[in-house]
Amino acid sequence: MNSANATAVAASDRRPTRDQRIQTLKALGIQAYPRYTAPPAEFPLMDIHHVHEQWDSTLEDGAKLEDEQLSVQGRIHSKREASKRLFFIDLEQNGQTVQIAVSLQRNSGGGMEDAESFAKHYRALLVGDIVRASGFVGKTNTGETSVFVTRPMELLTPCLRIIPSRSGLVDIEKRFRTRHLDMLVNPHVKHALVVRAKVLSFIRGFLSSRQFVEVETPILSPTVGGASARPFTTRSVAFGDTELFMRVAPELFLKQLVIGGMDRVYEIGKQFRNEGIDADHNPEFTTCEFYQAYATLDDLLQTTEEMLRGLVQTIAGSFKIRVESPPSGSSHQQQQHHDVIDFAPPFRRINVTELLRQRAPDLPADLNDPSAIPAIKAVLIAQRIPLPSPATLPRLLDRLISHYIEPECTQPTFLVSHPSIMSPLSKPADSQNTTSARFELFVNRVELVNAYEELNDPFTQRKNFSLQAGEKDAGDDEIPAPDSAFCDALEYALPPT
Repeated sequence: MNSANATAVAASDRRPTRDQRIQTLKALGIQAYPRYTAPPAEFPLMDIHHVHEQWDSTLEDGAKLEDEQLSVQGRIHSKREASKRLFFIDLEQNGQTVQIAVSLQRNSGGGMEDAESFAKHYRALLVGDIVRASGFVGKTNTGETSVFVTRPMELLTPCLRIIPSRSGLVDIEKRFRTRHLDMLVNPHVKHALVVRAKVLSFIRGFLSSRQFVEVETPILSPTVGGASARPFTTRSVAFGDTELFMRVAPELFLKQLVIGGMDRVYEIGKQFRNEGIDADHNPEFTTCEFYQAYATLDDLLQTTEEMLRGLVQTIAGSFKIRVESPPSGSSHQQQQHHDVIDFAPPFRRINVTELLRQRAPDLPADLNDPSAIPAIKAVLIAQRIPLPSPATLPRLLDRLISHYIEPECTQPTFLVSHPSIMSPLSKPADSQNTTSARFELFVNRVELVNAYEELNDPFTQRKNFSLQAGEKDAGDDEIPAPDSAFCDALEYALPPT
């Protein structure tokens, strides 16, 4: 393997054209795209991960277990030609690699009776090809666990293009447009998908163990609601060219299920919002929403904390995780640093209304009255904070929170007691309707959770929708139209949820 005269084919992969490649394989009697068949019974298939798990620590250097026959399959990661009679191939499968040792001495037959035909056959296999190797397991004299091939390697699928493993793939646009290539060149990308799958599995298990029922609600609907966001629109031929909206949130549908008698429901699904793209926003994203009848806001706070803590413990093996933080320093000398996020109990809680008044003493007494808009604008302008457009009261308050409070939320932090004008679907937390029975959870200065006690008063809900309609008339095109059908549903009695 480490011979001085070995040639690293991967370093100078002068790949033939696609037509030339197929013709070469055909001339050698190698079928380019065969039907997949199981390996011979005497060579049982084994994952590369299990090869290392079973023999890395048990075999001595130089040992050969000729009775331990097996087959492995995967993508050629690199290939080295030590001579016409000996090739070393690194085979990759699911992020694990194993060395394949192919020698003429052990691997004759199949039209490869001499060194020339043997070399031609294995030179035709290129980096990126999907292959299967059958033989026995052993270790080289330098201690590398290897599969020593005893029957001709099988080409399962040829790779007709060069994978830029050495030069890399760093262009962001190209990475996003060719995700398959990004995953081949940057294996860490696959890790995020694996972690995501574990997160969804944990959430489902957590909620199911608490008697929540998973449901699916419509993605296409003639109405839109549940969140302030600009929707995507489409048209239905089947319904007479009717305009339909892609959902921005499943909230109103799920609450109707609770009205219908399902006390605990949840949905994990895609939401679609026709708005900008940045580090915190994407037009298409996945959410989990769950609703529990006969529960208080404190119950919801406790459930959220238990879910997040258990999730981190299950996936990371600890309550603490390291995360990248935004670069600090000047534009010419920015430094990336890491924060340690601790999910151990209890999570910090911040009273939004109280802290805003501490940070900005000039704020008016009533933050829910439209007359507060000029004073809030003055505070933002004095702090050189850009005004939102349109400058509605909820947007101005949100901008204050983003400036004064969110930067303090590196560790898991619940924000509670928002001004009630910001939460039209939430119950008030006090008799004067000054704050809402709502919380947000921020981690690493990013909002992860938004939750509240659901407003179940149809009269107040209609009033709130009417106030929102005024904001829409003022130019806020993210405000949904009032949903009278949902208000009608509330008249059938939504339990405290």
